[in-house]
Formats: sequence, structure tokens, C-alpha cells
Amino acid sequence: MKKFLLVFVGVLTLTFTNHAKAQQTTVNGIEAILLAAADAEKLTGAYINPAMTGLIYGMNNGWYHTAKVHKVLGFDISIGLNASIAPSKNELFRFADLGLTNTTSTSATGATVTGPNSLQVPVTFSGTIQGQNVTATFNMPGGVKDDLPLSAIPTPAVQFNVGLPWKVEGMLRLVPKVGSDDVKGNLLGIGVKKEITSWFGPLEKTPLHVSLLAAYTSMNVDYDIQRGSTIAGSNQEATFDLNAYTVEAIASLNFPFINIFGGFGYNSGNSDLKMKGRYDLQYNTGLPAPNNTVTQTVNDPLNLRFSANGFKTTVGARISLGFFKIFGSYTLQEYNTLNAGIALSIR
Repeated sequence: MKKFLLVFVGVLTLTFTNHAKAQQTTVNGIEAILLAAADAEKLTGAYINPAMTGLIYGMNNGWYHTAKVHKVLGFDISIGLNASIAPSKNELFRFADLGLTNTTSTSATGATVTGPNSLQVPVTFSGTIQGQNVTATFNMPGGVKDDLPLSAIPTPAVQFNVGLPWKVEGMLRLVPKVGSDDVKGNLLGIGVKKEITSWFGPLEKTPLHVSLLAAYTSMNVDYDIQRGSTIAGSNQEATFDLNAYTVEAIASLNFPFINIFGGFGYNSGNSDLKMKGRYDLQYNTGLPAPNNTVTQTVNDPLNLRFSANGFKTTVGARISLGFFKIFGSYTLQEYNTLNAGIALSIR
């Protein structure tokens, strides 16, 4: 179970360290965007927004592979992976669309986190710091598209389901804090599925099953920027918190060897990214040494919130080999999402 959260943790690591030391003449790494001063939140938000949105859609996915609920104390354990595909239009952003005040770039566009790895755009800040006209140059990081499975944002889907009275099934996703010295994360997801096939009278005697589902997921990840930071300071870290919700009406046709399922519902969620600690930002004054630089210290510089919501439609199939199940589905939503996995099911 822990390994699947590590998939996400690895993506976050790529996001923050990609090309961090690519050149020595220009400051790199996502923390270098802080040199843009008042424009830093706009640039960081534009870069990382597709990953935050994709994670919301991914975490709301893969909660079911049948509408039929377990008998009381029947259970299954499933291991799967969601892959949310960012629309191609979200692989790049236009600097002109951000309303920047003090930063310029030689390129019209930059890569988002889901964009091409090779696109690193030099950006120059020109403004006033401590009453002096200063400049600073840094590279907007490239994306991590080429490092992602299927060029999509992966999210874990390790889940335990158990049958409860009144045709109800409880669902749990739980991963304690895992990771490395640099990045650690934990996950909690809870859900409930209520079969309502009996509400439709004669349908109860057919292979068709109908249920209602509601689920909530929370994820927290801490990343230690300090260990590889290109900017002097202390206690530098990034924290990521995600809360996602979904409600769905689902149906399935259950046959001995194959199960066809689908659903229609609504997604909602938000994710918060905070950059904490002290950052000593160095700017060039253009004056002779020792007055050629000026340093400005900022504390807890970024607090960004991302949100996503919308309707979703899912279709999928499951093959039953006794207690062993193999399933896959595709969800149409803002970030279309693939889900595939295996399950051990005891009715």
C-alpha cells in the first residue's frame, strides 16, 4: 500500500527538483520563482496548477468496479492506479495572460508542470528592492511530462471495502506517513456505497445492480526544499494538502465472468500549496562591488489554493477469476482519467 503513495510522492519530488541544477549562471528550481517578488504567486500558480487539478480528479476516481455491494462482512482489497490526463492546452501558459508587473521573458510561453521537460524559459525581474533599482534572472522550470507514466498525473488507489447491514458497503483508503528524508506524505479516504436495486422492483431479479456512492479523500505531503535549495535561508519546505469529494450514481451488469459497470456523478475538491521558511533573495544592483548586490529576506512567501469541480461519466469492465478480479475504467471529465487494477474479493 505504501508504495502506491510513493508514486505520488515521486511526482511531487520531480515537480520541485526538475532541472534544479541545470545551469550555474542562472538561479533554478521552483523556489527561484520567488525572485519575481510580487509576480511569484502568479508564476508559481500558472506552473503547478495542472498537477494540483489533476490530483483532485485522480483522487476522486477508482472508488468502484461494481454497483453490487458485499454481503455483511464480505470484503475486497483492491490495488489500482489512476492516471489523469491534463488537456494539451494546459501544458503551456502564456506570460502575457498572467498580468505580470515586474518580470519579462524572451519567450511568449512557459511550460507547466505537465508540459515538456526541455522547455526552461529565462525570466528577468526588474524592479525596486530596498529603494534600489535591481534585476534578477532565473529559469522557469521545465515540465515533467516525459517522466510521468502515460504522460499523465498518477494517483494511488489502494482500498478496502466491507459489507455492512442494510445493503451498505464501507470503503477505506489509508496510508500512514511514508516517503524519504526529502518528501513524506499520508492519505486518508473514506466512502460509502448504498445499493438501491430493490427500489426498482423487478430489477432485483436481473443481473443489473444500482447504487449510490459518496466518498472523501484527504492527502498531506511535506517536501524539504532546504536540502537541495538554490537559495540561501532556513527551514525551507513546501506543504501540500488536498481535499476531494465525489458523489455518483452507479450501475453494473454482473455476469459470472465479466462485469460491465458505469456511473455518473459530480467531483469537487481543493488543494493548498504553501512554501514556508526563510528565503534570502539576492538581486543585482549594477553598481560596483561591494554594492553590486542587495539581499531581501522573505518568510513563508507562498500560499496558493487550487480548486476543481465538474460532472463525470465513467465506463468500465471487470473480469472475475474466482476470488481474483481484474478491472479497468475510463472517466470523462475535465481531466479524463484512466483507472486499472486488481482485487481480491470475498463475498
